[in-house]
Amino acid sequence: MIEFFAARPKRHGAAIAGLILSLVLVPLISAAAHAQGAVKSVYQDWQIRCDTPPGAHNEQCALIQSVTSEERANVGLTVIVLKTADNKSRLMRVVAPLGVLLPSGLGLKIDNADIGRAGFVRCLPNGCIAEVVMNDDLLAKLRNGKTATFIIFQTPEEGIGFPMSLKGFAEGYDKLP
Repeated sequence: MIEFFAARPKRHGAAIAGLILSLVLVPLISAAAHAQGAVKSVYQDWQIRCDTPPGAHNEQCALIQSVTSEERANVGLTVIVLKTADNKSRLMRVVAPLGVLLPSGLGLKIDNADIGRAGFVRCLPNGCIAEVVMNDDLLAKLRNGKTATFIIFQTPEEGIGFPMSLKGFAEGYDKLP
């Protein structure tokens, strides 16, 4: 069981989501060099944002939501869901703030049911990224749930929970190119 302190979410501005989108879609190139992804559509608490990475012929789109902790305004989290270019995999990338305790990984609960943890795969100047390939079971839980709580740790004893609304997730995911 994961112990954590729930924080009430506050929405980031669209500019931050765009920066994170470009950071995650093209992780090998500095985010500052990219134009921010454009919001193509909004599905309640989720946005579809698209951007054409340099050298690519096709636009890459992702379903995104960002929240910050009300108790710690400088601590935020962004969840990015996308389909790979070959449409064979579905990825969830979570960008957590720098300073996160990497060995503890990223915890996830959906409607208070413990889903598990994912390891962080890399850290970039604007945050550390955890990534999972979404299987049908996880996708179904996200589609049918009300709240996903992502948990990061800054110390082994101190967890910060980020409740994130799943309103609009199913519809947004269905519209994701």
